[in-house]
Amino acid sequence: MRSYPFLVGVTGGIGSGKSTVCRFLSELGCTLFEADIVAKNLQLHDAEVIDGIKTLFGSEIYSVDSSGQLLLDRKKIAATVFSSPEKLGVLNNLIHPKVFREFQKSVLDAENQGVKILVKEAAILFESSSNKQLDVVVVVVADEQMRIERAVQKGLGNHEEIVRRIALQWPQKKLIEKADYVVVNNGSQEELKKETEALYFRLLSAASLACNNL
Repeated sequence: MRSYPFLVGVTGGIGSGKSTVCRFLSELGCTLFEADIVAKNLQLHDAEVIDGIKTLFGSEIYSVDSSGQLLLDRKKIAATVFSSPEKLGVLNNLIHPKVFREFQKSVLDAENQGVKILVKEAAILFESSSNKQLDVVVVVVADEQMRIERAVQKGLGNHEEIVRRIALQWPQKKLIEKADYVVVNNGSQEELKKETEALYFRLLSAASLACNNL
């Protein structure tokens, strides 16, 4: 037995719907740590990360708008790293240790606040080995064609670009093999919400076995 929070990871490939699952879990009362958003903030506000990105992609990867706000050409980075696994690895090694430390701070904050379930949403949970700091991992999956259509609709790239990105990510079969829970998102938003509600109660049960005073 141990104290709260119960740590849950949520991951899935592009277009799978993991962010929607996390939003539903947040609405049900879970506290959410969005690793990908933290990573994006580091790319704009952490001097060491900014210098590393300039070294990796060239100083022109950044620009400044009329209000003095720093801007990052994320599309150019995506186009580069998804054709260069070596640069993607360097970029991940630059950012993810800092994301790890930010998550550790969130865990301490959650513990102090009496949070029962802390959810970490991350696109590369297993690839970055961050699953090792979690109690359980949820994998969200969907049929590939549906994932492509969703990603295109969200403006994440055209059909060919999304297909290339999917090819560079872990196969869903491999994610499923490592998952503690799997959510299949091939239906409507309402169906996904019901699936997430069922997942939430399963997580509460798991937390009750691991943590005190549920």
